[in-house]
Amino acid sequence: MRTTLRMRRAAVVFTAIGALALTGCGGDGDGGDKKTDEGGSTTGKGSTPSVALPKLDGEKLSVAAVWTGPEQANFVKVLKEFEKRTGATVTFVPAQDPIVNFLGTKIAGGQPPDVAMIPQVGAVQQAVAKKWAKPVGAEAKAQLSKNYAQVWQDLGAVDGTQYGVYFKAANKSLVWYNTKAFENAGASEPKTWKDFLTTSETVSASGVTPVSVGGADGWTLTDWFENVYLSQAGPEKYDQLAQHEIKWTDPSVKDALTTLAQLFGKPSLIAGGADGALQTEFPASVTQTFTGGDQPKAAMVYEGDFVGVNIAQTKAKIGTDAKVFPFPAVGAQSPVVTGGDAAIALKDGKGAQALLTWLASTDAAKIAASQGGFISPNKGLDAAAYPNDVQRTMAKALIAAGDAVRFDMSDQAPQSFGGTPGKGEWKILQDFLKNPKDIAGTQAKLESEAAKAYKS
Repeated sequence: MRTTLRMRRAAVVFTAIGALALTGCGGDGDGGDKKTDEGGSTTGKGSTPSVALPKLDGEKLSVAAVWTGPEQANFVKVLKEFEKRTGATVTFVPAQDPIVNFLGTKIAGGQPPDVAMIPQVGAVQQAVAKKWAKPVGAEAKAQLSKNYAQVWQDLGAVDGTQYGVYFKAANKSLVWYNTKAFENAGASEPKTWKDFLTTSETVSASGVTPVSVGGADGWTLTDWFENVYLSQAGPEKYDQLAQHEIKWTDPSVKDALTTLAQLFGKPSLIAGGADGALQTEFPASVTQTFTGGDQPKAAMVYEGDFVGVNIAQTKAKIGTDAKVFPFPAVGAQSPVVTGGDAAIALKDGKGAQALLTWLASTDAAKIAASQGGFISPNKGLDAAAYPNDVQRTMAKALIAAGDAVRFDMSDQAPQSFGGTPGKGEWKILQDFLKNPKDIAGTQAKLESEAAKAYKS
């Protein structure tokens, strides 16, 4: 299943992000709840509802998502506010990756959730192709038109029909670091890939392993590749590779893998070496960077703004103990890749459509934003809703990009290639982490799997 041309606008470069100050930390947002004249509540003082919702007394709805832990808990708070305003009861259904397979099982059993949160563009299109997804109704479309740049509307549309509401976005081009480990090593924030490698060696010489990699989750490795590729090859090549208009055997892919091997090929720079990284899941890759006092298992971890949720599970404070810098520039500019989660309705009915309308509103975005570890593509959201300056700056960069936004490459690919644990790009890049010398073999495997997936 091939993605449409509108996806070409989806995969990101915020070329100005290198100039942004991402290391500050402001005070907490107010987080207080105020009753509204509709009988519900919104976060913040003096708030009035920004969206009208129908009364759904007694109606039972379910929402499926792959989120767990704090991410799930924060989303449930958004659902609870929907319950207060409508009278409906909403159940969160934990899903497994790949979510399309999970949904297929539920649908085959006659028990699909009313709404599902889909983390890949290709998966949204797959749900549409299978005739699972229901078009977005007029009320939700009105919220999208008011609150979202056209690119985010386009990302949720297939062949001109709106199916998805992008509730959550991510700036996936950030390196978070343990400030104490950096201070002890005398290290500073690198701006280029060359500087990044030098900084890693400096930290290593201080007795702390520099980089934590969550290689047990293959999606983190696709993100590493995409950032290197985007900065080195440029956005035009990035778009072409995302659409499989050039092959994975292209010299530009060789260049990016060669660059990545400069890190992956030095086990001393990675916590636990390649074998350890391949046994480390993403949450642990974060927490091991911000625990252990001045002797953490690693000094840096690459990933998106959502890392803040996992840092919150440690004693580290964002802005003081944990700071962040833009992914280092491999080419002329630092890259920024974005991702996102779209809500789609799997059942016809007033309740599912009301939930889509709610998730497209600034009120829903405000509740999620106030929890931290979340960025909304909703341009109507006041940045003051975010709990600290780190989150505000990343959110402002996303909104400022407007229709220039581009989307995570693997999330644009057919799920069998770009979004399935143990298969396709995820598995091949895990093998590459283990043996980064085999660049030609890695390219050949990537092309073979991509060719099959894009024909299906």
